[in-house]
Amino acid sequence: MLHVERYGTGGAPLLIVHGLFGSARNWGAIARRMGESREVAVPDMRNHGASPWTDTHSYHDLAGDLDPLAGGDVIGHSMGGKAAMALALTQPSRVKRLVIADIAPVAYGHTQTPLIEAMRGIDLSQIETRGDADRRLARSVDDPGVRAFLLQSLDVRARAWRLNLDTLEAEMDGITGWTEIDGVFEGPTLFLSGAESTYVERGHRDKIRTHFPAARFAAIPGAGHWLHAEKPREFQAAVEAFFTMTDGASGP
Repeated sequence: MLHVERYGTGGAPLLIVHGLFGSARNWGAIARRMGESREVAVPDMRNHGASPWTDTHSYHDLAGDLDPLAGGDVIGHSMGGKAAMALALTQPSRVKRLVIADIAPVAYGHTQTPLIEAMRGIDLSQIETRGDADRRLARSVDDPGVRAFLLQSLDVRARAWRLNLDTLEAEMDGITGWTEIDGVFEGPTLFLSGAESTYVERGHRDKIRTHFPAARFAAIPGAGHWLHAEKPREFQAAVEAFFTMTDGASGP
């Protein structure tokens, strides 16, 4: 069972799925605002946050983890977007509408293993504050935004990462890859990208429409891959406009 943060007490259910190295807390502000009019569930994915650690991390696994929490609209970012797509393609009746944030159902050639090596490279026994960790992480991670994101998963008091770095490293090819699924989700789907990101290209659209024939595409100006963190208000506005536009529509 995944650890789940919940917001709101009524209204149409919404499931939000975070990306690699993230957690439910990354989505707290958006989930809290959206929870003013609906019920929102934001889980820590396996091997992240307060959820169980396992030896595997395939998209089949992740979709299975999400199934008990689904039953309404789903938003997924990056790794969470691929997990949400896998859920919609294998269990389409469990998803009403789908928002995929800055990812496509394709294999990517990059790896996030250097970030794992950077996190492992910190001697946590010497860490007293988050600032200490940031200074040490800066030796191998230049981008302060990326460091701040990673450090949200550091338990300073316990001097431990809330990430199963061993499994995430072992499963990295599968995480950045994509397992072909012979399925179709016919419900309303929005592929929402950061305009400054290259994760979702025009060349991906034929592949996307093969699995998601009702797909729409939009981009948030000035945002990169972490569009929900960089432009949270604009992200929420785009999602809510999509939900308003597709009210009354549903998957099979």
